[in-house]
Amino acid sequence: MSMAIEDYALISDCHTAALVGRDGSIDWLCLPRYDSPSTFGALLGDEEHGRWLIAPAEQGATSTRAYDGDTFILVTTWTTSTGVVEVIDLMPHGDRRADVLRRVRAVSGHVEMVEELVIRFGYATAVPWVRQSRENGHSQLVAIAGPDALVRRGPHLTPRDTRHQGRFAVREGSHVDISLTWFPSHRQPPQALDFDERLAETRAWWSSWSKSIMHDGPYADAVMRSLLVLRALTHEDTGGIVAAATTSLPEIPGGVRNWDYRYVWLRDASLTLQVLLANGFDAEAVNWRDWLLRAIAGDPADIQIMYGLAGERDLPERELTSLPGYQGASPVRIGNGAALQYQADVIGEVMMALHEARLAGAEETEFSWPLQRALMTFVEENWQRPDNGIWEIRGELRHFTHSRVMIWVALDRAVRAVREFGLDGPVETWERLRDEVRTEIDTQGWNAERGTYTQYYGSTDVDASLLLLPQSGFCAPTDARMLGTVAAIEADLLNDGLVMRYRTESAVDGLPAGEHPFLACSFWLVEQWAGTGRLNDAVTLMDRLVSFTNDVGLLSEEYDPASGHQMGNTPQALSHLALVRAAEAIVRHSPPTTEEN
Repeated sequence: MSMAIEDYALISDCHTAALVGRDGSIDWLCLPRYDSPSTFGALLGDEEHGRWLIAPAEQGATSTRAYDGDTFILVTTWTTSTGVVEVIDLMPHGDRRADVLRRVRAVSGHVEMVEELVIRFGYATAVPWVRQSRENGHSQLVAIAGPDALVRRGPHLTPRDTRHQGRFAVREGSHVDISLTWFPSHRQPPQALDFDERLAETRAWWSSWSKSIMHDGPYADAVMRSLLVLRALTHEDTGGIVAAATTSLPEIPGGVRNWDYRYVWLRDASLTLQVLLANGFDAEAVNWRDWLLRAIAGDPADIQIMYGLAGERDLPERELTSLPGYQGASPVRIGNGAALQYQADVIGEVMMALHEARLAGAEETEFSWPLQRALMTFVEENWQRPDNGIWEIRGELRHFTHSRVMIWVALDRAVRAVREFGLDGPVETWERLRDEVRTEIDTQGWNAERGTYTQYYGSTDVDASLLLLPQSGFCAPTDARMLGTVAAIEADLLNDGLVMRYRTESAVDGLPAGEHPFLACSFWLVEQWAGTGRLNDAVTLMDRLVSFTNDVGLLSEEYDPASGHQMGNTPQALSHLALVRAAEAIVRHSPPTTEEN
């Protein structure tokens, strides 16, 4: 059975990522991209579904782990009765290859190690044909099935049915290097890498990227790791930002709310872009804008809420029978049917992000503003349509208040592009529609009896996405209507002090009731509280939320306060970007220190 979600650490080369368990097993790896079929799929089953274990042979060995500074080089230190050993895991950055490198280094004494390699291509549908030979005095194992091939270099392995196992020992002052490289099966295996060279280059790249992060508040370490996660989830070549590295990790144990998050949501990517811009990463902003131009080129009526890493549009959702699910939670899904939904808020998030890029100095290209004009034409023609909403409701289409606000945002940022930046467009039309949408929201999206904005027009329920209204510029955090909405959210949606997205028992989403608090929503509440002078409340909740990160600083989508376990896909971009925003809000609204005075 797979480990608890928080027991996994991430390593990444900004093309794909692997999850490494505390036990030394890589239980999730898709090659060569985040959204490729799994090669190691034990996360959604057991070791028979693919894994790569390197650990001490001694059953009682204990371990601690940490990243090597501000990088995604993972160092696991094992202590045994005979000695101490380090396992260094990394995916080399910048060479356009798909490699995993693992170095076993004896710190003291001597330690016997075990290795088990279970290769299962294609979401555990293909057991490869394997041959093992000698290369320059070392073992070379080549595995092939269909389009996929791997070459593993290191100590000799012995076949055991469809697994390969081995043992080796390291003594103080010695180390053993083991590598795994994916390549298309119609080609020859790539040459072996120089481990020391690639380790140094990868460490230097991550360190160089992270050293420009200047956040120095009380949550500096969490902010640093969160920004690194956002970079790790950004594809180096295309600029696409995946929502998470995994698929089908359940929102509740044994539940059916299991979705594939290995795609680029326009919303999440737009919000990530804003956080990266706020921290000075202008190059990532330009790369993402270029990705956006490619992905949504064509008729704006065909715009999707999500795309593949290179802008692929066809993301059909289907259920797999080859993987039984995380700790038995089925179904396992790949693809995502929500790609075909109409979510009215998406263009607002895109226009908001591109406005932030303009404010940061990004110049419009010959295509970027015409694209935005085309998007606004779509808004003009479709602004009255009901939609599926930010939470991808699979029930009845409605006029969700958050979606209506983001329609207002799209019109507002288009108006400001003309008024503040001198771009061309029918600004009077946009201003008229902007005012009309605001009036509509303040009448139909407001419940005077409860004194709150509502989840959708005509409802009396609230929704955590309403916490985003001040972030969008629709109203101030201190606005009386916003304060009433916060009070209603606190009354209806707090579960053990954490914020639920909405009441799933209302059946608004067409799915069985039940999920855990959504971490991003609680960070939104922190930001709201900080902006209204409730700094002590904000800090108390922020401290608790940051304590939910695992030992290497990662957060998934949700958290179960009863069991103390993370839930949902991991690491989740939305959780980490919301953490960064909340931390920055606390710094922004905190009184100046003596030194600052």
